[in-house]
Amino acid sequence: MKIGVFNQSNIKEKRVALVPSNVSKLIKKGYEVQVVANAGVLSGYPDEEYTQAGADISLDNESMIASSDILLMVNAKPAAIKPYQEAAKGKILIGMMDPLMNAEFFSSIKDSALTTLALELVPRITRAQSMDVLSSMATIAGNKGVILGASQSPKLFPLMMTAAGTVKPSRVFIMGVGVAGLQACATAKRLGAVVEAYDIRPAAREQILSVGAKPVELNIEAEDTETKGGYAKEQSAEFIAKQQAAMASILAQQDVVITTAAIPGRKAPILITTDMVKQMKPGAVIVDLASETGGNCELTQSGETVIENGVTIIGDNDLPASAAYHASQMYGTNLQHLLSLLLDDEGKFNLDLSDDIIKDIVLTKNGELINERLHGLLDSNKT
Repeated sequence: MKIGVFNQSNIKEKRVALVPSNVSKLIKKGYEVQVVANAGVLSGYPDEEYTQAGADISLDNESMIASSDILLMVNAKPAAIKPYQEAAKGKILIGMMDPLMNAEFFSSIKDSALTTLALELVPRITRAQSMDVLSSMATIAGNKGVILGASQSPKLFPLMMTAAGTVKPSRVFIMGVGVAGLQACATAKRLGAVVEAYDIRPAAREQILSVGAKPVELNIEAEDTETKGGYAKEQSAEFIAKQQAAMASILAQQDVVITTAAIPGRKAPILITTDMVKQMKPGAVIVDLASETGGNCELTQSGETVIENGVTIIGDNDLPASAAYHASQMYGTNLQHLLSLLLDDEGKFNLDLSDDIIKDIVLTKNGELINERLHGLLDSNKT
């Protein structure tokens, strides 16, 4: 089987699906690899390194598609797929597809005969940890979100005793402590801030303490706070209203706030209202890591930075790509492990739908929608 790696710089995607070290390991497994010219340049991986690793360099995406069996993208959402849909007829396409928000598209590509594998649906089980792209990208977003907040804040993060007086440490508050939130806590703590964090899941308390932050407790009871996949579960409007009311006084004390609450396939919950922003300190910064799905702050504008009542609200959607070198390294390693799983004991490619991981991530097979989760989502939308 021949793997082809897209150059996605035309859609301003800086990451690349495989880095040279992944290429050499996959070739040893029995795959052939070709990479489109300059696919890794924006991530810091020149063509020469791919050639040294054993990859062929293809002139453009179209010629790569024609001679590859498996196509690898980072951004494989419908807008990125459509220009190549006809050329890729009958191929296997793997990438981040945002499938829960694009179920209709994947139910309509029967004529393309595409087999599509969505990396966001890798199950949260021990055997799949090495393939968990969402956790890899969330780790980077949590780290970069804090650094972005620190760069925009008018205050320094650490306590400093200087000849010009004492500089008090900044107060940083993390809302939601999944992978991104925990990494944000750890990064803010390393930078010297006083760090607090909140999550509705009871299990989060020990996780917050483990990275040196202080858990904030609102004393609001919530039922069924966690999904089977380990994500925070969507709460009722009544619970969210109580949460917002209790949170207002806490937010008023903060210098930097990082919000991370996201629900797969749904709009992000509003955690910070316009009135809550009005009560915050002038100069405070909110970094909304959920901006792409609507944002946790009512005033967030996706992809933009706005200032309201002296508070800077950052809706950056591109944080993982802002660390493209390491984001590509992590993404590529996740893909490498997945591609190794797709080889059977004889080294032949095998899309084994009895395997829990493969069954969950395959959306379409030869163009036919077979993913049970997407079928359920489409059925629920009809009712």
